[in-house]
Amino acid sequence: MPGNTFGTTFKITTWGESHGPMVGAVIDGCPPKLPLSEKDIQKEVDRRRPKKFSKISTTRREKDLVKIVSGVFEGKTTGIPISIIVENSDIRSQDYSKISDKYRPGHADYTYELKYGLRDFRGGGRASGRETIARVMAGAVAKKILALNAKTEIFGHTIQIGKIKAEKFDKDFIEQNELRCADKNVAKKMLTFAEEIRKQGDSTGGIIEIIIKSPPKGLGDPVFDKLEANLSKALMSIGAVKGIEIGEGFKCAEMKGSENNDEMAMEKGKVKFLSNHCGGILGGISTGEDIIIRLAIKSVPSISKELKTITKSGKNTKIQTLGRHDCCLAPRIIPVAESMAAIVLADMLLAK
Repeated sequence: MPGNTFGTTFKITTWGESHGPMVGAVIDGCPPKLPLSEKDIQKEVDRRRPKKFSKISTTRREKDLVKIVSGVFEGKTTGIPISIIVENSDIRSQDYSKISDKYRPGHADYTYELKYGLRDFRGGGRASGRETIARVMAGAVAKKILALNAKTEIFGHTIQIGKIKAEKFDKDFIEQNELRCADKNVAKKMLTFAEEIRKQGDSTGGIIEIIIKSPPKGLGDPVFDKLEANLSKALMSIGAVKGIEIGEGFKCAEMKGSENNDEMAMEKGKVKFLSNHCGGILGGISTGEDIIIRLAIKSVPSISKELKTITKSGKNTKIQTLGRHDCCLAPRIIPVAESMAAIVLADMLLAK
């Protein structure tokens, strides 16, 4: 199965399955002498974990203890490949035994078996969201590279759940609520909505926004390696992401050139953009302004409502997907999306 490696200079390979003994990442191309500890990675991995006592997140409780097994000596990277692992311990494979011969709607069951002739039905195997923990571990290393070399900060927040949209922005409130919404009043409405949807045995989607502050200038190459092209591939590789827009995105279709163009001026001897409709990228190259990305997150396909499907032998049947699943993936995907954005920037920065 190809397609498990991403990047050119800063290259990551992820491995492992949802119900296998462990998952991990191998990072090749990280410069030597970068200060790095398991604590640096653990804090990012912990952000991906479901909140305790949450009514909308999975009840699967993995410890997610990070272990660096190569590439770091006396607190610094050595330049050789960095291997990082996390063990799986809270596994209930029996939850999936009754659906081993059925294809779950909205999952990769049918297409995996169509392509490979077999599939790991235990939690989705390689197609499970459990794979994203490896991306977060690699992203933690990429974030350190960016912070040390360019003072770049990457963070995300939830701007929509269902049809409920955030209206205000308070960055300090993002990590104070489990939906990672920056609007205190709207966050409560979102949570109430998500909890009600879960009681109905259903799920909901959402929209998240990733903000990259102080990105390195001049990243990206014409024609096929534009920065937004590489970011789009990285972010669309996250299983639940179904749409992406950068800057004004689809709204630019309604704007005149005089409205969408970012005017420029000199201020104290430096170039200043008077707006940022382009989202920090022009001609595929970063301007140095904030990079603004929004992602559409699909509703969780694992729901307890009965749905129509077929068996492996081609018979019509019905299915309920039992087990431990999130009701809304948007807030937990934010650390994953941040990580993939960081990996792209670190890769292109090191290549530059």
